Amino acid sequence: MQRALTLHQTTIGKKVIMALSGVVIVGFTIGHFLGNLNLYLGPEAMDGYAATLQSVPPLVWGTRLVLLLAFGAHISSAVSLWVRNVKARGSRYQKRKDLATDYAARTMYWSGPILLLFVVYHLLHFTILPAHPGEVYRNVVEGFQNPLIAGVYIAGNVALGFHIFHGIYSAFQTLGANHPRYNSYRRDAAIAISAAITIGNLSFPISVLAGLVTL
Repeated sequence: MQRALTLHQTTIGKKVIMALSGVVIVGFTIGHFLGNLNLYLGPEAMDGYAATLQSVPPLVWGTRLVLLLAFGAHISSAVSLWVRNVKARGSRYQKRKDLATDYAARTMYWSGPILLLFVVYHLLHFTILPAHPGEVYRNVVEGFQNPLIAGVYIAGNVALGFHIFHGIYSAFQTLGANHPRYNSYRRDAAIAISAAITIGNLSFPISVLAGLVTL
């Protein structure tokens, strides 16, 4: 137990926590995206999918609890590492050896806070205070027909894409999968996964704005 507490207090320990909690969050994000594809099948499919999930309270609340713990651990570790980086700024090496990692890390400083605000807005918009309770398809389409709301979701998902790229790229390194021979594959995998999720999520508001998905 003492060793676990000591590991948590170290920089590498906090990075491991960020990596593992990030895996949980990305896994949920992929599942959430796949479920939202029901939007293209019409209101019956979308509302039926939502109703099926709500009919299994242990699954819904269990997922929410796991996500709450994952987000809490992720944010706590991120803030702690940011504070350490600020304090250590004067002692950093002038030459940075991994420009891709450095660029990806810098995106976290703006994508993280944007994502936190976006998640809160998303929960209020579709889960806590929906305009039409139980009518998920209608809520989504009516919401995205408003260019301002669609713009919020577009900006939020762009930030999500950068954050996922950073997370996947860094997680491999943190968990020991780091070798010059394979780093290009690590980068390509991070780009492919983050791009697929981002493009897929952006398709929802854009399709509604373009009139491809209507009430």
